Amino acid sequence: MKTLITGITGFVGSHLAEHLLSEGMEVLGAARWRSNRDNIAHLKDKIKLFECDINDAFSVKQMLQDIKPDQIYHLAGQSSVAASWNSPAETINTNVVGQINILEAVRLLKLDVRILIPGSSEEYGFVEEKELPLTESSQLRPLSPYSVSKVAQDLLGYQYFKSYGLSIVRTRAFNHTGPRHADIFVTSGFAKQAALIEKGRQEPVIKVGNLDAKRDYSDVRDIAKAYRMALAKGDPGEVYNICSGKAVSIKNILEIILSFGSKKITVEIDPKRIRPSDIPVTRGDYTKFAAKTGWKIEIPLEKTLKDIFDYWTDRIERKRS
Repeated sequence: MKTLITGITGFVGSHLAEHLLSEGMEVLGAARWRSNRDNIAHLKDKIKLFECDINDAFSVKQMLQDIKPDQIYHLAGQSSVAASWNSPAETINTNVVGQINILEAVRLLKLDVRILIPGSSEEYGFVEEKELPLTESSQLRPLSPYSVSKVAQDLLGYQYFKSYGLSIVRTRAFNHTGPRHADIFVTSGFAKQAALIEKGRQEPVIKVGNLDAKRDYSDVRDIAKAYRMALAKGDPGEVYNICSGKAVSIKNILEIILSFGSKKITVEIDPKRIRPSDIPVTRGDYTKFAAKTGWKIEIPLEKTLKDIFDYWTDRIERKRS
């Protein structure tokens, strides 16, 4: 099975590559020439990389013509809600036009390929408690440029399935985290600060944003398995929620992370970390996906957070040595 991962150098892409390799697949990756490749350095002898910018339609078509993959996991894009507020046009262009370039290349080349378009729970946007848990039929009310771009990607996937018969499976993964997550994301940002404090590299103060928000968290390694199962068993044209089905507050996540260290830490609100609009609570229902694939959460949140803390601790120690 020849499998192409766009965005393979990213957080989820690197974990997906590890998982697919463990399943015996031939893994190929698309990456921009300037992409940081630290996340896949340990895989350099096991995967084949192709230089490609998804914003360049000619480059995308040439790559797919050369590879002729059996599967495409389209993970490349701008993945930060926070960054999308500062770069809305770039977010829309990269996520939406970049995906169109891939789908158009597949259509024009008449490739027989299954495609995963991973969406996000951010597509649901503003939600009232009475509407929880969120199902695939819940209303979409996106609240950020990022979430608008993910809705567009989601619906484009459906449109290309209906219009051209492309074998596209869509997912809406809720929050996921784990080792190698960038520190601009809340769990990894907390863990990095806590690790720096524990190693005496930062004053015992952690800057935070909105701690009252509640999110449905899964481990990225469980999400990687879910993506493989979605393409293996999911129905083309369908969309599936991938989540834990439980909501946990950001405050609770911070408390768990702080329990891994020995230092007394002060928590301070940083106005710069407060978003223009935020979703109070998100909790999903993955019944449809579980019934179709048999997938379930295997890694508990406490282990996920400990693994992130240990990841940052190790990086800090290696930098010092």
